[in-house]
Amino acid sequence: MFRPLIGAMIICATPAFSDIWTFETPSENIQCSVGESAGFSDIQCTIIERNGPPALPRPANCQADWGHEFLMNNTGNVQMVCAALSRHRDGYHRAEYGVTGQFGGFVCHSSKKGLECTNQDGHGFFLSRAVQRIF
Repeated sequence: MFRPLIGAMIICATPAFSDIWTFETPSENIQCSVGESAGFSDIQCTIIERNGPPALPRPANCQADWGHEFLMNNTGNVQMVCAALSRHRDGYHRAEYGVTGQFGGFVCHSSKKGLECTNQDGHGFFLSRAVQRIF
């Protein structure tokens, strides 16, 4: 559901029966799941096709895909997840370019340049096919 807020478009995630919802960029190359409960929330985003080096070096114990999964809580640092990559592209709500979503302690902005999400502490990530950055 989209709702304007002070001249901007906002992703208004209001789960009806669950505390988990999803969204993706128009290219369907970045997909995110958001979970929220009392006082805690997390967001996990997957970039399916990417170029260049990963945002962090591969850990020695990572035997699965690396550089595609980004996990962040409403506070604290971003983590990258060592996990098998799913290339499934369907069933997510669309976050059109130019849309900013505020939900669960996060702000995410979808643009033609990529997807940027930050948490309440100001930590976050930027994902695009060419660049993946953690801050």
